[in-house]
Amino acid sequence: MTYLMVLGGLVLLFLGGEGLVRGSVSVARKLNISELVIGLTLVGFGTSVPELVTSLRAINSGAVGIAVGNVIGSNIANILLVLGVAAVIHPIVTNPRALMRDTGVMILVTMLLCFMIWFDLFTRGAGIALTVCLIGYIIFSLVADQKQPDDVAHMHAEEGETVEANYGVGIGILIAIAGLAGVVYGAKLLVDGSVSIARDFGISETVIGLTIVAIGTSLPELATSAIAAFRGKADVALGNIIGSNIFNILGILGVTALVHPFSVRQPVSGDVAAGAMVQGETVSLISVGDISALILSVALMVLFAITARRIGRWEGGILLLGYALYMGLTFNLIPVPALISHG
Repeated sequence: MTYLMVLGGLVLLFLGGEGLVRGSVSVARKLNISELVIGLTLVGFGTSVPELVTSLRAINSGAVGIAVGNVIGSNIANILLVLGVAAVIHPIVTNPRALMRDTGVMILVTMLLCFMIWFDLFTRGAGIALTVCLIGYIIFSLVADQKQPDDVAHMHAEEGETVEANYGVGIGILIAIAGLAGVVYGAKLLVDGSVSIARDFGISETVIGLTIVAIGTSLPELATSAIAAFRGKADVALGNIIGSNIFNILGILGVTALVHPFSVRQPVSGDVAAGAMVQGETVSLISVGDISALILSVALMVLFAITARRIGRWEGGILLLGYALYMGLTFNLIPVPALISHG
């Protein structure tokens, strides 16, 4: 029954996320909202709604490891898994000028996330600050792109154009509402089922959040990116991934901390896992290995996309291999020092 809850939750998150994005995009088009605005907001961030609802549900259930692990795991999966799949399907020719601004923001907020984890700064004040930063980023991007259309604006507009949704306003609203309902109920099933699995098998909730939950909530990004790659617009997938990673940190953690402040530290008890970040008598739910995987994934994306100007199939294969390696280390399936072990 527990596995059916998790599976049902994953399916509802995927279908609900798709419905929410398509319904919202359809309504926006009928209201003559530009593809630029649609791509930067509804598509770029709409695919992250499953992560947001799931993290809120997890925090309200006291499963902090799932909430934070979901964000970190989703960002890692977006780059190594989603981008890897898109590149294998169709090589991605990148435009460094179009990617530089958003990539720079993603690097900065990733560094900010690492800082907040180390000093355990997930207070309501921090939540407000992150949320304000997200709103400011969106407003700045919209104003800049509309004032002087360039490569960045063109990329965001293409993100909107990849979504096929041309329903009437009424039908679009109904689809969006049904999608949101699916996401909310799917998150409940996924979190409740994941907590049960963690308890039954003695696996930490953080590991579940970094893996099963993170992959599940990243399904909308995977679907969007795969479709774009099949249509020969894999570069759009890259822009969507960058936007999603920014929203995951600023939006999801920001709103989650704003609604329900939390701590990523817990008292030290028993053996401390290798790679765990210990300070005094507390240990972080997020290990050094998790942070390292996040930083390395961002570094690989920048290396492939910005410097090489092209992400080929072999580079996509490297990203997928990196994700398989991370999964193996996380579940202690690889016989090496457990840098990513959570006990």
